[in-house]
Amino acid sequence: MTDLYTANREFLAPFDPNRPPDFWTVDWQLHSLRRLEDDRQAEMGERFLIEADGEPGGVISVSRVFRGPFQNAGIGYWVDKDLNGRGIATQAVHQVCEWGFGLARLHRIEAATLVDNVASQTVLRRNRFSEIGLSRNYLHIAGAWRDHLLFARTVED
Repeated sequence: MTDLYTANREFLAPFDPNRPPDFWTVDWQLHSLRRLEDDRQAEMGERFLIEADGEPGGVISVSRVFRGPFQNAGIGYWVDKDLNGRGIATQAVHQVCEWGFGLARLHRIEAATLVDNVASQTVLRRNRFSEIGLSRNYLHIAGAWRDHLLFARTVED
């Protein structure tokens, strides 16, 4: 994970929140994986490594899992800069939706993209996500509060 994130550090910078310096270390990534295991046990989140040609190619995360009458989660994903445009993110989102609406028993999956991230919006639309609106100042990305387009898909879609 450390190598994958480090290799894509500049590529991800315009899309990511500011990261603390330790984020790029093995210790941080190991700690993150331990926290993820706690989330898994509590059915609060999941993270999948995206493979391409048998190699690590990106990450797709499921977070903000709400149970009860909502059965909702959010997803976020990215693919290595050299693998963009090959349908890898589209396939990864498809597989996570199958998992989410199947084994994870979700009813709704949400995602948010920067307004100008047309490639990510295309990935979502190809996976039958519907645009549900604009959220102003949604996340602090690359040093500024940025607007995002919100998308959702339900099991019925």
